Parts: sequence; structure tokens; C-alpha cells
Amino acid sequence: MTQMTGYAELALLPEGLHDDLAPFAGHEARSVAQLVAQFEGHGYQQVKPPLIEFEESLLAGPGAGVARHMFRLMDPISQRMMGLRADMTTQVARIAATRLKDAPRPLRLCYAGQVLRVRGSQLRPERQYAQAGVELIGAESVAGDAEVVLLAAEVLQDLGVQGLSVDLTVPSLVPLLTQALGLKGAEGEAARQALDERDGAAIEALAPGVRQQLGAVMRAAGPADRAIKALADLDLPDTARALCDYLAELIACLKKDNGGLTLTVDPGESRGFEYQTGMSFSLFAEGVRGELGRGGRYPLANGESAIGFTLYLDSLMRAIPDQKAPRRLYLPFGTLGERARQLRAEGWVTIQCLDDKVDPAAEAKTLGCDHILRDDQAVAVVLS
Repeated sequence: MTQMTGYAELALLPEGLHDDLAPFAGHEARSVAQLVAQFEGHGYQQVKPPLIEFEESLLAGPGAGVARHMFRLMDPISQRMMGLRADMTTQVARIAATRLKDAPRPLRLCYAGQVLRVRGSQLRPERQYAQAGVELIGAESVAGDAEVVLLAAEVLQDLGVQGLSVDLTVPSLVPLLTQALGLKGAEGEAARQALDERDGAAIEALAPGVRQQLGAVMRAAGPADRAIKALADLDLPDTARALCDYLAELIACLKKDNGGLTLTVDPGESRGFEYQTGMSFSLFAEGVRGELGRGGRYPLANGESAIGFTLYLDSLMRAIPDQKAPRRLYLPFGTLGERARQLRAEGWVTIQCLDDKVDPAAEAKTLGCDHILRDDQAVAVVLS
């Protein structure tokens, strides 16, 4: 009894962590493999950074945006602080800026792996989950942005995601606008937060000229065509106008190459995109909690510009249709290995009997096999 209690206690895991069991774990692994294969099919070469590295490396460049999410520990060998990665983007950025600094540009890299965060969020309570994504380094153009967005949409649609939508934003638009309106310090931050949260009451409390401009930006959010028209009608400073014109050009490219893709624009959103400098986007699926992924343009530590996206497998798996269960074939004791290999080549999952004294039909049912090999033929098993 004491031993059983001990094992029950061993099954208790920290908040936000869990064991993935069959069939989910296998489904996720196959989905990750399919994603990476598709990335590679578009010319993105896979890299595999370590799970843990020196803290300053993880916090360089885009890593500063995830500093509060990172577990830290002391390396007993070097006596330097190390961090467990909370996001893989910063590691790929480091590889591009150091190990691959002399590689031809544009540089296309992809990755997949586990990340660990100090705490989850309301929409993503998991503290450990898988990521997969790509980074395009050294292609600062509308064509580069379009390639990355369209790749994200293509791989998700090929996995069977239904009701996919891409929400576009330009995180630097609001700071440029508040600066042009003369909002500084706490006042400017309050205005940006009000736009981020779509807090109409907070915006109405601002000065009349400010209220009118920021309110118009907030109301512009929605379907891409309507949002771009609304932004075109605004009296914006030149820097902000250039961003909106760039966004309009990008949307035209996306619609040309994937006319069925649902595009929305939220010009006031910046939370979660703090380190990004140009176009950014989020991926959603109808009826699925949380984002499937995020992407955008950001600077590397060496000054290069990059754009990429990260897919969150915990959310993505909720958007992928359940796979059809594999056909499980029970092989009676003594079945030749050569015959078993032939059956696996035909698509069967084979379960080999290891005891000549068991009842084959009974054990086939117990082990969840829907077929049993009899007289060298696969015969259906009645499981009920």
C-alpha cells in the first residue's frame, strides 16, 4: 500500500506540465515532422540549437522580449548563469548572426523543439510545449514578408486546419502616431495600452485631437480591405503613412497568391510584438482557443533584419482533425519476421504475440488490435 501511494505521488506534476500519452504524442510528433518537411521543401534548412545556453545569448536581440518567461540556473562548470529557452526564435537569430554570418543571404532556416516558460497564460496554461517555425534573414522586402506569411498559411492548411485567418498589424505604427501627437512617457504608454485593449472609454478621456486620431485607428480594425481603406482616409504623419502603404502592398500580394485566405488588420495592436519592427501577424483558426502561431519582422543583434513565424503545437493540435486510427494487426506466436516486415510495408501496425500459451483472439482484443493474422490473411476482430 505504501509503495502504491508513492507511485501515485510520482504521477503528480508541477502546474502547467503534463505527460502526453498515445495517441496524442504520436500525432503531434508526426505533425511536427510534416511541418519540418514542408519547411525544407520551401528551401528552409533545419537547425537544432541546445535546450539550454548562456543567459546573455538567449537575451540578445529578440530574446529581450521573453526575458521574464525564462528559467535560469547556474552552470556548475563555468560558474555562469544559463537559461532554459522560452522561445527558439532568439536561438536561431544567434546562429544566423554568428555561426552562419558568412552564409549567403537571404538565409532560410527552420526549427522544431520544446520550450519551457516560468508560467503559462490564461489562453496558454501550458508551461512546456513544442514550437516549429522558420526564419528568413536578409530579405527586407514585401516579397520576403509575403513568402513567410504564405508559407505559414500553406503548412497549416495542408495539415487540415479549417477556418484559418491571419491577423496583421504594424507594432511601430502606434508609437509613431503617439509621438507625432505629442504624447510622451506615461501619457503615451496609457494611450498605447488603451488601443491594445480596445478601451474606448480610456481613449475618450484623452484630449480631443488625440482622441479623434486614436479612436479612428481603433475603429479601423477588421477585415483587411475595410481596414486599409479606413487607414488611407486618416491624416497620418509621413512615417506612419509609409507603414500603412507598405501594409496595403503586402495585403495585395497575399490576396494575389492565396485568394481564399482570410485576412484581418488590427493597426492598434502591439502587445506581444514589442521587439518587432515591421509587419507582424497572428494565426487563428475558427473555434480554436488561442493563437496557432505568431510571426513578424525583427532586428538581429548584428543589425540584420529578419522575419519569421513560430507555430505553437499545443494550440495547433486542437485545430487539426483527429487522425484515423492506424490498423493494428495481431500476429500469432511464431509469425516469421520477414512476413511481419511485409505487412508493415503494406501499412499495418503489427503486434507480435510473445507467448504460445495465450488465446490469440482474446489477446488481440485486449491489445486493441482490429485484425488478426489467420492462415496468412488479415481477419477482422470484433472488439465489442
